[in-house]
Amino acid sequence: SLSRQSLCHSQTSISQKFATTTISTFSSQFVQNISKTVPPPGSVGNCNVTAENQPPLTKRAKRKKGEENRRKISSPLAMFCGAAAKLNSLAGVLRLRSGPVDNVNKFSEWKSARSSNSGSNATGGGGGKRKKGIFQHQQRSSANCCHQLRWFDQYLPLQQKQRQLGQRVIVSHGEQVCSISTHSTMTTGNDGAGPSGTGTPPKHTNRLINEKSPYLLQHAHNPVDWYPWGEEAIARARAENKLIFLSVGYSTCHWCHVMEKESFESEEVAEIMNENFVNVKVDREERPDIDKLYMTFILLINGSGGWPMSVWLTPDLAPITGGTYFPPKDRWGMPGFTTILLKLKIKWATDGEDLKETGRSIIQAIQKNVEEKHKEEPELPLTVEEKFRQAIMIYRRNFDPVWGGSMGAPKFPEVSKLNLIFHLHLLDPASKLLGVVLNTLDKMAAGGIHDHVFGGFARYSVDKKWHVPHFEKMLYDQGQLLMAYANGYKATRKPLYLEVADSIFKYICKDLRHPAGGFYSGEDADSLPAWDSKDKIEGAFYAWTFSEIKDLFNANLEKFGDLGKLNPVEVFTEHYDVQPTGNVEPSSDPHGHLLEKNILIVYGSLRETALKLDTNEEVVTKILKVGNELLHEVRDKRPRPHLDTKIICAWNGLILSGLAELSRVKDAPNRAEYLEVAAKLVAFIRENLFDAKAGKLLRSCYGDDSDKAKSLEVPIYGFIDDYAFLIKGLIDYYRASLDTSALRWARELQEIQDRLFWDDTSGAYFYSEANSANVVVRLKEDHDGAEPCGNSVAAHNLLLLGDYFAEGAFHERARKLLDYFSNVAPFGYVLPKMMSAALMEEHGRDMFIVIGPEGDQTNALVDAVRNFYNPGLVVVHLDPTKPSEHLAGKKLDNFKMIQDAPTAYICHDKVCQLPLTDPDRLAEEIKPKHLFDYTEYEN
Repeated sequence: SLSRQSLCHSQTSISQKFATTTISTFSSQFVQNISKTVPPPGSVGNCNVTAENQPPLTKRAKRKKGEENRRKISSPLAMFCGAAAKLNSLAGVLRLRSGPVDNVNKFSEWKSARSSNSGSNATGGGGGKRKKGIFQHQQRSSANCCHQLRWFDQYLPLQQKQRQLGQRVIVSHGEQVCSISTHSTMTTGNDGAGPSGTGTPPKHTNRLINEKSPYLLQHAHNPVDWYPWGEEAIARARAENKLIFLSVGYSTCHWCHVMEKESFESEEVAEIMNENFVNVKVDREERPDIDKLYMTFILLINGSGGWPMSVWLTPDLAPITGGTYFPPKDRWGMPGFTTILLKLKIKWATDGEDLKETGRSIIQAIQKNVEEKHKEEPELPLTVEEKFRQAIMIYRRNFDPVWGGSMGAPKFPEVSKLNLIFHLHLLDPASKLLGVVLNTLDKMAAGGIHDHVFGGFARYSVDKKWHVPHFEKMLYDQGQLLMAYANGYKATRKPLYLEVADSIFKYICKDLRHPAGGFYSGEDADSLPAWDSKDKIEGAFYAWTFSEIKDLFNANLEKFGDLGKLNPVEVFTEHYDVQPTGNVEPSSDPHGHLLEKNILIVYGSLRETALKLDTNEEVVTKILKVGNELLHEVRDKRPRPHLDTKIICAWNGLILSGLAELSRVKDAPNRAEYLEVAAKLVAFIRENLFDAKAGKLLRSCYGDDSDKAKSLEVPIYGFIDDYAFLIKGLIDYYRASLDTSALRWARELQEIQDRLFWDDTSGAYFYSEANSANVVVRLKEDHDGAEPCGNSVAAHNLLLLGDYFAEGAFHERARKLLDYFSNVAPFGYVLPKMMSAALMEEHGRDMFIVIGPEGDQTNALVDAVRNFYNPGLVVVHLDPTKPSEHLAGKKLDNFKMIQDAPTAYICHDKVCQLPLTDPDRLAEEIKPKHLFDYTEYEN
């Protein structure tokens, strides 16, 4: 079973719980090569790529080059296997036995398959039995790099042959889960001046004190001589010929805090680190390019990964070994961090040149793979329509019909998939997919993953019922779920979805918003149970005892009004399943942190609660509202979880899209406020996250006690997702506000993005700029995970901008982007966001043109259209009193007002319907295609 505390923040670059053709940033073809060349379970095998163990060529290749033309030893797989095997045989350090780790890429099916086929009981290692000693080392050392990925053999036929569609295959891609935590308490982390936030004067201060990142500042008083990532640390490593110890994490990561407490605050460990290594700390949210590159290496050598990520690099920044969390001393069958440091010190001194060569070979393999990925076409390439049918089949078979979401546990929101399911149903209502997504939205809203007291969603649930969450709240989830619930309402008019979306809005504005208008990254899962507590634990801020609720309500009965004989305690505890002995299953709380505590969850409807207690729904609704307000007042007086005050451009772009989408809902209760907050966010980003002098976006800025945001002295410029997410947000904001300045800025940013990230040789966007300092390989993301990948969002943006500005160059680049990833399979599951773009390109977009001056009549026409779910809707407003210097206005001169009244035109694939001036008639024209009856899907 997976514990609450053993689960942490998702890895954004992997899609969850399905066999895909990618592992981290490695391409589908690379993994297919690995899966085809590894020996079968139990065989000796080796990493040599020869005619005997190479996959057969396609018929097309045979005809073209002949049977004798097989791949040689220079293939990326061979290079990587050769380098890894060389390292393993040389130093015994191919895969360190790290764990039990926070955030490790684990899942029960994978572990079961590994155990049965390889005989391994390793937490995150490869096949074979563990040996005594510090390094996990198999007898067949030359085959280590292949054996550790052997489990792909059992899952990849779905992707390679395009068969067995919809079979539930689990290979964790997109969300991170991890092994069981063995710690019973959560240390506080260095939030205060002294160690672990004790408030005592600091004994040590290192270079990180000059940083802005909350995560780096947490380590500023460690005795470790930490460097931030940069030229100073790298120059020292080269000058002194020392290995670099790279530690990557983020401020709300549980096991990052644990490793800090155990190792990085230890004088003994710090002395070894400072004497023998150049120690570098990286905030993965601040430098995702560094994180993604070295996580690729960790995933390949260990088959799992997570945070804290611990990697040892040569002075040339090539990785040679690594893992995740390590205990300070040998225990749990794992080497201690100190032991690893001392062994690596010896190995570097005796075999340093060989280790450098090994590192260079690994980097060359990664680089070659990036250059050659997606070049080979599959034997039986699928059309967009075939991928469409494939996606329908997969989602119908792989989503939980009872609790929603993907089968099993843990459960993540997977918003990119939910939005694609809406799109699939829009194109084919007969698919009955609407029930899949609506059931998921309903169960998430009812579950403990949803904060019933004051809104917002936790990162994920550790059980299949969405009941017990990992309590961390991340900004990128809130933005995407804002859009998902807004879309849900626009597609169905179900009131619940609008209520949930509004509660998310209230949460982010109260708890995550900077005074100037930007939004912070997120809140930790851990907090102090009481003000005088020394250790933080997960969920302390959110859990309740039965007596706490009972005493609070009985002391405030007057606030509930006259209820007669009805007891508000009885109503509230019945509806939210609050039990005197607690409602958390022991399997979800192995350490007993939630013993006799309750996590609010709804199992029945308001009507069912009312019937059971012989009252009506209105009374139940009032009691729940007042009860949650009382709980919120009390909870606000508790010690709060740590707030990461980093303001990330990409995540604020997601929030902007969510706010814009919600403000387009005609029935939204705070519609004007949504748009006002969105407008201030655009202004904040323009002022604080755009370097006008350099003409580039910044990755992040930082909040403090003032009303101003602070930037780094040495800027970290934006990555592909910063551009793509913000451009998408600006397009969505234009569709909500009709503010053409936002659309013009979106176009400018798209041109900058194309210049900085587009690969003119092979196509698609790199994750980082060409001149990124000290980044040895530029990667390309090819899967949608906790966040959609930048390439997927860019495909949407290019199509829409091409429509708005009538520019074929944008459309052409979108087609090249879709073509580049066309061989990823199953396309709709690995790249759901890009699949939606492919459907937009295949089936066309609706263009809605309204001609009229600004005013209520024109707004009524616009509202009639945008109040329905339509993912590819292009809204164009032309004001006859102003020059049409924007959009496709120059090519729309034939569209005129009818009888001097604001007039609407609906066009699809360059064919327009008759003009309409009545908003009600316009809505009736659209309604049959874009509004669905949700009641037929409810039990």
